[in-house]
Amino acid sequence: MTVQPPTPFPQPAPVQTAFHRTELNVILSLYGRMVAAGEWRDYGISNLSDMAVFSVFRRTAEHPLYRIEKRPRLRNRQGQYSVVGMDGQILKRGHDLKTVLRVLERKLIRAVE
Repeated sequence: MTVQPPTPFPQPAPVQTAFHRTELNVILSLYGRMVAAGEWRDYGISNLSDMAVFSVFRRTAEHPLYRIEKRPRLRNRQGQYSVVGMDGQILKRGHDLKTVLRVLERKLIRAVE
């Protein structure tokens, strides 16, 4: 029986980017209001090595309507938060998540007759 010696330099675990709890509270608050308005129905969260993505769907089996992305690498440039439309166009980008999400809250404002 041969025993393998431990590697002298263990490989570090790959670092994943994720939304913090306070960031998720802001996103899920907007999500709940949009579900109540009948605009959104499902969501998905992806934690990748360079970014975290919160995808919003109208139906489960389709492309996302919007993607809320967090890219910490862009923190010191144009801002780490962005809202991306279905066609891949960046609708809003900035340093403050609440400010960036305002572009989606405009969809809740409707004229009352």
